Amino acid sequence: MIFLEKGIQAPHFEGIDQNGNQVKLSDFKGKKLILYFYPKDSTPGCTAEACSLRDDYSDLTQLGLAVVGISADSQKSHLNFSNKFQLPFSLIADTEKIILKTYRAWGEKKMYGKTYEGIIRVTYIIDEKGFIEEVVEKVDTKNHAAQIQKLLKK
Repeated sequence: MIFLEKGIQAPHFEGIDQNGNQVKLSDFKGKKLILYFYPKDSTPGCTAEACSLRDDYSDLTQLGLAVVGISADSQKSHLNFSNKFQLPFSLIADTEKIILKTYRAWGEKKMYGKTYEGIIRVTYIIDEKGFIEEVVEKVDTKNHAAQIQKLLKK
């Protein structure tokens, strides 16, 4: 999979989060943004990733980072997931897969020898001016927040 490259302007996005709020890239001007794409609410890997970001959320915000998750799940699914795990950040419901495709987080996957299309787990760190600063292609779901912090300390 060819992801978006570091150093380019992050594509505009906007969507509705679990609480019915519109969330768009320009909302984060002046802040760094962790924009993470994940396959499915309440699955083991996605739960571990979201809880890692939740558990270190105060550390991330002290570093000037905001967090937004995106999957193709519905707003209701996101609300249930967010409430169940007390997630303090927005989860955008991209049921039409527009943001997913724009950020190249939708594509061919293989599992058990079968090829299919689906969400590719990837995280983009977008800087204060809206440029992609880092791309995390191999996400460590259980330690994702620490993985991001380590990457930013380089």
